[in-house]
Amino acid sequence: MTWSQVYNPLNQVVLSTLVAALPIVVLLGGLAIFRLRAHYAALLGLLMSIVVATIIFHMPLSMISASAVYGAAYGLFPIGWIVLNVIFLYQLTNECGLFARLRHSITGLTEDRRLQLLLVAFSFGAFIEGACGFGTPVAVTGAILIGLGFSPLSASGLSLIANTAPVAFGALGAPLIGLQGVTGLELKKLSAMVGRQLPFFSLLVPFWLIWAFAGFRGMLEIWPAILVAGACFAIPQFIVSNFHGPWVVDVVASIVSIAALAVFLKLWQPKRIWRESEARPTGRATSGEDVKESEQLSAKPALPYGRASDTLRPWLPWIILSVVVFIWGLPQTKTFLDGIAAPKIAVYRLDKLVSRVPPVVPKPTPESAVFSFNFLSAAGTGILLASIIAGFVMGFSPRALLRVYWKTVKLVSPSLLTIAVMMAIGFSTRYSGMDATLGLAFAKTGWLYPFFGTMLGWLGVALTGSDTSSNVLFGSLQKITATQLGLSPILMGAANSSGGVMGKMIDAQSIVVASTATRWHGHEGDILRFVFLHSLALAALVGILVMLQAYVVPILIVR
Repeated sequence: MTWSQVYNPLNQVVLSTLVAALPIVVLLGGLAIFRLRAHYAALLGLLMSIVVATIIFHMPLSMISASAVYGAAYGLFPIGWIVLNVIFLYQLTNECGLFARLRHSITGLTEDRRLQLLLVAFSFGAFIEGACGFGTPVAVTGAILIGLGFSPLSASGLSLIANTAPVAFGALGAPLIGLQGVTGLELKKLSAMVGRQLPFFSLLVPFWLIWAFAGFRGMLEIWPAILVAGACFAIPQFIVSNFHGPWVVDVVASIVSIAALAVFLKLWQPKRIWRESEARPTGRATSGEDVKESEQLSAKPALPYGRASDTLRPWLPWIILSVVVFIWGLPQTKTFLDGIAAPKIAVYRLDKLVSRVPPVVPKPTPESAVFSFNFLSAAGTGILLASIIAGFVMGFSPRALLRVYWKTVKLVSPSLLTIAVMMAIGFSTRYSGMDATLGLAFAKTGWLYPFFGTMLGWLGVALTGSDTSSNVLFGSLQKITATQLGLSPILMGAANSSGGVMGKMIDAQSIVVASTATRWHGHEGDILRFVFLHSLALAALVGILVMLQAYVVPILIVR
């Protein structure tokens, strides 16, 4: 039995659009208003999507159930598989003490608080975002900054501001993998398009970060170092995203940024060493004159360097990860591994049984639903192999590796559940046609859509706490609306992710993680007020950039 989607089931456009939005409203309302835990809010959103799809859109229950199961499976593999194994590597480095030594190797480079902030929150935070994602970088950098003497507000707020430009490529490309899953757009084209948007902000955000902390004058005093950190992140970010893919963009770019800044600081130091760890607790950038010279007199001594091998050893697990995942992402490797085993499973009661119809598509088109279990070539499998190799290098026995892996499974199981349910919602709205109903409504914004579509991504991340979740919820909508308006679906899919990264600093999950890492429970409202205007302003700038790419310099759009 086949079923054709209906985009105005109530014969009233406004009512049909409002009903189609109910699953998202329930999900976001549960998170933002009722402060439910993410997986509970997601489950309620999924239940609402099933109810609306069957009762209002008249989709057969067997089909909507199959789409939810298909989405949940995709959430667990490949996305959840990436998250599980990268957190496993982090746990290994943490248990054997290498992570603490890695932290010391970074913070021992300079006594200047501004440069420490640049190293830890921006460059090293980007590395953790690229490797782990899902709140890990804010927790790690916030804890390090507290250890360096930063105030809880500064450590929390500044970590959140810094954790923006790398987010779209976080967790080894998980947000874009999720976006590709719900849109069917080519992953490498999405990666390349985001790589033509975010590098501008990889240059801007470090300057913005130091201005927010030390004021304009304090920022100008170290502008050469900021430029080195930003440019040495932005350039590899562009190159890797455009010529390799989304998997190791942040990892490679952050390593280049850290190494370049470390070398630069061997040759250059600011005339005035800033030893103050406090930023004024406001949501705006402070001026350098606001900080008294007398408050910049005390500082902890820089940690000494040991032998070169001691400096390199904490980085070895992450170097192994970078090399293995890079090789895993090569087309030749993927083709070889898929040739060994990559079964494709047609989803029962769904594959080719649901049809998209005009005006969303030129003519009725059956929607495919095929689950690709490419276990060997999956990025998560490469990460697992890298983790095992690194584990043996770090001295773990096979039994110890199994113990840590089981501990990791228990640790990330709530996150895996959340990812699975979020993907189930995304796939349910896609196959039921609810995303098309919303997309047709958004098409009414006309030529301003590139800006508002970008802000939609910002809102999605601000309320769901995840660029991956926002891409899953709104990715198909962006594709449909762009097609209706004659815009590039690749551009608007990428804009959803690029705009979304600026919402990362104000989402409830990240703020709670920051307050927990800095041991500042109960002050989440203060942190939100500190970062809100920064988030809104940066998101608007992304929207303006997307408008320019759409209408002024379309040559930048990936074809």
